[in-house]
Amino acid sequence: MDSKEAIEKLESILRIIGLKRNEIRIYKLLVEKRKGMRIREIQKELDISERSVREHVLSLYRKGLLERELIQRGWLGYIYVPVPPGELLKRIKMSIIQKIEELEKEFEE
Repeated sequence: MDSKEAIEKLESILRIIGLKRNEIRIYKLLVEKRKGMRIREIQKELDISERSVREHVLSLYRKGLLERELIQRGWLGYIYVPVPPGELLKRIKMSIIQKIEELEKEFEE
């Protein structure tokens, strides 16, 4: 399986866990670019509003799909990098297993 095919399969899992279309586009862009990007760079690349990019990036960051690095180049800001897909899959899997185990305990009582 090539990396493009793998990314498409990952995309279907991201949809299943409830990510929005533009959240998936942002995550995929960062994975494909293999480098951190600023909000404005993401906005220009995907041609969506800067406000929308900010909201989606913050959502992805809070959900643990993105990490950020503080940069200082005459100004302070963040660049966002994706959690590597393999690591992300491990996190999703662990989260699902944990939720199933919690439910099993509920039904045993």
